[in-house]
Amino acid sequence: MARRNRIFHPIASARILVGHRRSPGSDYVLATLLAFVAGAANAGGFFALGQYTSHMTGYLSQIPDHLVAGELPVAAIAALAIAAFVTGAGFSSLLINWARIRLGRRQYALPIAIQGLFLLCFAAGGILRGTLGHLFALACLCFIMGMQNATITKISYARVRTTHATGMITDIGIELGRAMCRLLLPTSGVRPNVVKLKILLTLIGAFLLGGIVGAAGYSAVGFLFSLPLAFLLLAISLPALPLLKRKRPA
Repeated sequence: MARRNRIFHPIASARILVGHRRSPGSDYVLATLLAFVAGAANAGGFFALGQYTSHMTGYLSQIPDHLVAGELPVAAIAALAIAAFVTGAGFSSLLINWARIRLGRRQYALPIAIQGLFLLCFAAGGILRGTLGHLFALACLCFIMGMQNATITKISYARVRTTHATGMITDIGIELGRAMCRLLLPTSGVRPNVVKLKILLTLIGAFLLGGIVGAAGYSAVGFLFSLPLAFLLLAISLPALPLLKRKRPA
């Protein structure tokens, strides 16, 4: 009963979500929230910038295409997006490992809080006009996407990723194929992983719902719709930050 009361308390819930001791349930809830934010931010990137900022495969494909066509500025923008995404992922990994070594607990709160701060920066990108503002906003959002993908990858021990759907949709197809094999060849011993399929469908649904909300929000108010997304990430992470204390040497 005490555990249940803690879960329904907002601050306790946030501390559980970003805590060092992980459980499948906390991973599932956190991944769902982050997938929602990723879907909304990705849709926002398209409405605010005209580009989907979580799709690194597309950016990577743009570089040789535009280099061959002699469109060097477009290729440079694609390279900037990839560099920002990689930098965000690397910074998240560095921050998580630093916090684990120096602080000893709740190391996941820091990168999620910083992602919220960078979403505030992305909102401020709408203030800047012209090419400079466009590039600043693009770099911010790609940095956030890289940070988020690396954070949930570290939290879930590479079980899930939330900023792109290709891998999750592939896994859904695999599990559906296993289900069909069970129906057609019942003696084969092949069975679908129903729990995994449920998680994947939930994450895809959260990403899709976030995209719908983000598309509506960004089309209505532009860059300022980043503010509620930023506040959601900060609400998840900030309750744990006061508990961060320097880890005492053994």
